[in-house]
Amino acid sequence: MSKFGKELIESAKEARAIAEGKTNTADYRVHVPGDVDVRAIRLALNLTQERFAARFGLTVAAVRDWEYGRRRPDRGTRVLFKVIAREPEAVDRALNDEPQAALQHA
Repeated sequence: MSKFGKELIESAKEARAIAEGKTNTADYRVHVPGDVDVRAIRLALNLTQERFAARFGLTVAAVRDWEYGRRRPDRGTRVLFKVIAREPEAVDRALNDEPQAALQHA
């Protein structure tokens, strides 16, 4: 099993322990951004709205609405954007079965 696969299993075990009240959640501190600049994240990756949406499982309409300020990403989506901004390849690995090289040419 790959290192990433082992980390996913370990994370799932931790999540289950938290859900079952078997661990102290005070040990976990997470910063969820109150707002994100979707356009800046997309441009940093040098992607069009269409390619950004396709790469990360979003709709083009939602990306446009977030960029134009018509809608605000929900909490979970803001977390996703934080990960995309810091580690887009990690999101690629988690969401796709395709090799990374194939994604770079999309």
